[in-house]
Amino acid sequence: MALIRLQNISRRYQMGGETIHALREISLEIERGEYVAIMGPSGSGKSTLMNLIGCLDTPTTGRYELNGTDVSGMDDNRLAEVRNREIGFVFQTFNLLPRSSALHNVELPLIYAGLRAEERRQVALQAIRDVGLEDRMHHRPNELSGGQRQRVAVARALVNKPSILLADEPTGNLDSRTGEEIMALFAQLSNRGNTIILVTHEEEVALNARRILRIRDGLIASDDPVAPRP
Repeated sequence: MALIRLQNISRRYQMGGETIHALREISLEIERGEYVAIMGPSGSGKSTLMNLIGCLDTPTTGRYELNGTDVSGMDDNRLAEVRNREIGFVFQTFNLLPRSSALHNVELPLIYAGLRAEERRQVALQAIRDVGLEDRMHHRPNELSGGQRQRVAVARALVNKPSILLADEPTGNLDSRTGEEIMALFAQLSNRGNTIILVTHEEEVALNARRILRIRDGLIASDDPVAPRP
């Protein structure tokens, strides 16, 4: 069973008197453990597709099954429960609490999940170790480099052991060398079996994935495997 299954998904918006067709009858499957990049120009529908996959939005028509559950018609409260359980988000802007330590930022999803303090700390510590930041865990975001902040964001996204790691332009605010370090971390996570969906406009970043979906005019223009790098 596919981890993600979209069947004839459309998303339409009303802007004034005009109907915007952001996605048009898209069907797509992503298996557990895949590493997929989604690309497309501005206005192509890639952000809408990411929001649907991430349960931040629901389709106008069609069916979306995530981990065997139909989430297409869920209300906001149920979607929030699915997001907390199934999806870890990594954003271009890190979205860390500025006055909290790296460790506390990673702990936050566990607080919402109801874990006891000691258990939270142990799980968060392991997540910090997994991204190679154990020696910086008591530092606040302004005491960390951009790459270190993004590592904290990745640890926070993974701490609940979600089904999907969904990354939106994760190297967009990083210099090229730091971006390469973050992509190397993603490669490690993929090799451990994490399912990763990466939204990017950078071809070089997308080539780190093993499959590239290109979106244009609300349709899947191509869906191709990436040749292994030498």
